[in-house]
Amino acid sequence: MSVETQKETLGFQTEVKQLLHLMIHSLYSNKEIFLRELISNASDAVDKLRFEALAKPELLEGGSELKIRVSFDKDAKTVTLEDNGIGMSREETIAHLGTIAKSGTADFLKNLSGDQKKDSSLIGQFGVGFYSAFIVADKVEVFTRRAGLSAGEGVHWASKGEGDFEIATVEKAERGTRIVLHLKSGEEEFADGWRLRNVIKKYSDHIGLPIELPKEFHGEEKDKPAEPEWEVVNRASALWTRPRTEVTDEQYQEFYKHVSHDYDNPLSWSHNKVEGKLEYTSLLYVPGRAPFDLYQREAPRGLKLYVQRVFIMDQADEFLPLYLRFIKGVVDSNDLSLNVSREILQKDPVIDSMKSALTKRVLDMLEKLAKNEPEQYKAFWKNFGQVLKEGPAEDFANKEKIAGLLRFASTAEGEGEQVVSLGDYVSRLKEGQDKIYFLTGESYAQVKNSPHLEVFRKKGIEVLLLTDRIDEWLMSYLTEFDGKSFIDVARGDLDLGSLDSEEDKKAQEEVAKSKEGLVERLKTALGEQVAEVRVSHRLTDSPAILAIGEQDLGLQMRQILEASGQKVPDSKPIFEFNPNHPLIEKLDAEPDEDRFGDLSHILFDQAALAAGDSLKDPAAYVQRLNKLLVELSA
Repeated sequence: MSVETQKETLGFQTEVKQLLHLMIHSLYSNKEIFLRELISNASDAVDKLRFEALAKPELLEGGSELKIRVSFDKDAKTVTLEDNGIGMSREETIAHLGTIAKSGTADFLKNLSGDQKKDSSLIGQFGVGFYSAFIVADKVEVFTRRAGLSAGEGVHWASKGEGDFEIATVEKAERGTRIVLHLKSGEEEFADGWRLRNVIKKYSDHIGLPIELPKEFHGEEKDKPAEPEWEVVNRASALWTRPRTEVTDEQYQEFYKHVSHDYDNPLSWSHNKVEGKLEYTSLLYVPGRAPFDLYQREAPRGLKLYVQRVFIMDQADEFLPLYLRFIKGVVDSNDLSLNVSREILQKDPVIDSMKSALTKRVLDMLEKLAKNEPEQYKAFWKNFGQVLKEGPAEDFANKEKIAGLLRFASTAEGEGEQVVSLGDYVSRLKEGQDKIYFLTGESYAQVKNSPHLEVFRKKGIEVLLLTDRIDEWLMSYLTEFDGKSFIDVARGDLDLGSLDSEEDKKAQEEVAKSKEGLVERLKTALGEQVAEVRVSHRLTDSPAILAIGEQDLGLQMRQILEASGQKVPDSKPIFEFNPNHPLIEKLDAEPDEDRFGDLSHILFDQAALAAGDSLKDPAAYVQRLNKLLVELSA
């Protein structure tokens, strides 16, 4: 080995130490995945060299035959993996192997429980990567040189997977990276050609460049050549380029793990080749679980982009809208220029056509999953439902299609939380019903017991219960489905249309007329707190509710704006009372205006609490209630 210079010892980032500990202690049941991860990284390094060499052919240094080699030494108990890809400089080696530069790291670490079984499943959300080498090795050495640097600028990195690592400058004639794993005691099974061959065939057959192992000789030792002869052990053709009939489910699943660095299988995938005016191949996956940075809209996302099988970029985000940012996969186009850049991507009309087609492809895949595998779709909805709800605002062309994929809780008997589709709801419409009724709120428990639902229960009309923070915003864009308009049951003057009989309407008018005096007294008592006071047609059991004006913000939107520090427009609720409730009858008969005022304010505050709102003056509410209790007990 060459003389080492500029040798120094550096400490791992804290997050790396915790991840290493998790690797070593939690993945003992699936040790062989270390080879899959290291081969996947080597494949990425070769892809990056191919791309950079488009503009700088000299980076190939005369060696354009790109490959990965895996070898072993039984006596030394080592496994070596070598690629002639892009390699790393000293600075890149420290950055890539000493720190975790991935958004969501802090959230990942917060979720570590100390339970090995649970923690190992978290790795699936984070990606295993280089550090998986320490599952089987008690020491790992990396020899690397970035393409384009001189032979004297090679780097030697070494660590025992504990608190620190050593790094030094060495001579390295060939570009690329060589990783040497010094196997732990008990892991010698991996220093074996047959074992390595099987792991590569199982996990890495889809890699689109040759993976070579030394050819084994079973004759006499003297027949063995001085230099090893290498043989390719994988198919070495990119999986997405093969016909679907030639690819097994297991191969699709392994390829997903390669492109996503996920540890779990995907829920679904779609593999398509488009020919004609546009020519491209896509392989799209729906993950089984959400990544930590799913709600960071600015986090890196997108598909792996290839042009004529040449890797272009890792996260091409122009091919799918933001609300589908969870989709993983590959798109390989014959219609884009090989020297494509982000600027060209954003302006190329071909991209718009591909984006439109790929978006429909994903939505079709989700429709199929919902129809054929409802339990799997439930798992998808739990992980990605809130992100999909961003769709109607972003993608007008597919609004109806996205709406069909949404799931909500409902008042329908026997329906649990977030399981009812709009198609289910429409199929159960009552005769004469031409509206879809919904109610938004903070939680399922709060909205399912809301007084706003009383008349709907009485008449047997189903109401959707919307409890995600995004729901009120969603419904401002989702105005109709299947020709039926949406009605917020807590907003405006409720009109049930033909669901109310003529007798009901006539009776309501008569009651409203008879209570005009009470309406005026309540207006005087509540004053500036309310926009309006009126007789309610929504209530059967409760004495009063607060309705929202047609153009006013609801509670959810107000809370979102307040939490983000934005000014919330002033608005006042509409106070509606139930004329048949005993409390309202007592209130109407109350001659003392001061007492009438106290009772009116108590009813107003109770209605606010029932709606999930906070009281503007809790102390005043408590004083009035205590005063009333003292009077009752006297």
